[in-house]
Amino acid sequence: MRSDSITKGMQRAPQRALLKALGCTDEELARPLVAVVSAQSEIVPGHQHLAQIADAVKAGIRSAGGTPFEFPAIGVCDGIAMGHRGMHYSLASRELIADSIECMMLAHAFDGMVLIPNCDKIVPGMLMAAARLDLPTIVVSGGPMLAGRVGQRAVSLSQVFEAVGAVSAGSMNETELAEYENAACPGCGSCSGMFTANSMNCMTEALGIALPGNGSIPAVEAARIRLAKQSGTKIMELLAAGTSARTLLTQSAFRNALAVDMALGCSTNTILHLPAIMAEAGLSFNLNLVKEISANTPNLCRLSPAGPWHMQDLQASGGVPAVMAELLGAGLLDGDQPTVTGKSLSENLQNVRKPADDIIRPASKPYSAAGGIAVLYGNLAPQGAVVKRSAVHPSMLRHSGPARVFDSEEAASEAIMKRFIQAGDVVCIRYEGPAGGPGMREMLSPTAALAGQGLDGSVALITDGRFSGATRGAAIGHISPEAASGGLIGLVEEGDLVHIDIDGGSLTLEVSEEIITERRKSWKRPAPKINSGYLARYAAMVGSASSGAVLHGNEAVLHGNEAVLHSNEAVLHGNEAGEVQHDRCTNCN
Repeated sequence: MRSDSITKGMQRAPQRALLKALGCTDEELARPLVAVVSAQSEIVPGHQHLAQIADAVKAGIRSAGGTPFEFPAIGVCDGIAMGHRGMHYSLASRELIADSIECMMLAHAFDGMVLIPNCDKIVPGMLMAAARLDLPTIVVSGGPMLAGRVGQRAVSLSQVFEAVGAVSAGSMNETELAEYENAACPGCGSCSGMFTANSMNCMTEALGIALPGNGSIPAVEAARIRLAKQSGTKIMELLAAGTSARTLLTQSAFRNALAVDMALGCSTNTILHLPAIMAEAGLSFNLNLVKEISANTPNLCRLSPAGPWHMQDLQASGGVPAVMAELLGAGLLDGDQPTVTGKSLSENLQNVRKPADDIIRPASKPYSAAGGIAVLYGNLAPQGAVVKRSAVHPSMLRHSGPARVFDSEEAASEAIMKRFIQAGDVVCIRYEGPAGGPGMREMLSPTAALAGQGLDGSVALITDGRFSGATRGAAIGHISPEAASGGLIGLVEEGDLVHIDIDGGSLTLEVSEEIITERRKSWKRPAPKINSGYLARYAAMVGSASSGAVLHGNEAVLHGNEAVLHSNEAVLHGNEAGEVQHDRCTNCN
């Protein structure tokens, strides 16, 4: 056991003394030491109940002969962070989560870990740590929130954002808005649609690193507590079998996950997070992989925001296992993949019942023959862009319109709220990419405002930033290369014609090469928006959205033979403070 390095032998008496200060007995120290990594906090609705989940996990570990130790992970609530400076920190927190888990796991010589996330960046950040450390690992999330109700309508957070747009359009009053505000989020859990948090929790099942049910059992159900206890028991089996994270997180497992992603109609943010986890596992990724799998995988689900159903409905219809069973029967999954159950994926699915409703359609009668996410290429996105095709109005699958250009989310949101955007327009928001943002902010506010004004069926939005999983409409994000890196989106001018063909996979600026060349001559890299602290370092090191917006080398950039952090601050170079430049760093050019 790895923990032998702090619990065994005469020389480890000091370490045992410190552990005994925690109340540990010799018997407990003779057992495997298992980390329970919980994102519990009092600010995030998806996390407020995670102490109960952690207690259940620890009970399972103890019952199976292990000794659990809990430590925390940070977590940003994207909904609370939306629309202000806080959103710069959301995507960037993913790397902090992974790094801090690495620090704690290796510093304390744990034998394995149970990860307890919920919400957007916490799930991928923890999975990145799992892939990096390659220890026995299992994930058990806090589960989805129940949908709220306004009258006879099931609602979630996305309807509150859209209601703000409806008030600005005059089709709803503030009293009605307050009704949505008070009803949409009825309690703990990750917001109830197929948004990013629930998308990534479903991905843990598809990857085989969580027990069946992890993606869709509601947060408030006793079944979630039982799942947590079972996960605590199961980690001890993984330790005994020597099953580490990378045993499960294989190239084939990620292909399975992408197929489930397309069938479920998950958030486009999965196309940032799955590549980042793959990079930590030492696996290759290219957006063409997403395009290939999407073209061959039917879309079986239309959960909110693409349809009227929520995560509790998915669970009642059979959950992720029912979706996977449909895909397996159609020959679209590798059933030989190992899972944390100790069985193969196909063995797990042997007794799964067939869905009998439109919440999960059979593979022979899908909502669409192609998957829920589409990848677009063209002169505007030579490295790719993504859109949640399943949430696009059919009339917007092909669209040409004049560009309305904004250099920030705030400027675009102001124009939308003042009703300056008209049917047919293509709203272009740039300098919101991983480096230019920095942090590639989610932009639910402008997309929801357009939907609330009834423009989601006639206005497109393109950006080098990204969108919440709660976004619906022709919202095309992750345009790469981003404007701050010299991408063509930075040269778009007001009124330029933009052509979108989602089914054809193209995104084109209808401007001649001669004009583009002239515009490029006068383009200058903008000054960084943030010049200090973590975000300055993040902006200097982050890579393209097309490869998951991972940090260069997943570590501080190597300069000469020394690791240095490139921000706009003095750094230690040799034994002296000095200035360092690097040709990959936005802030140094």
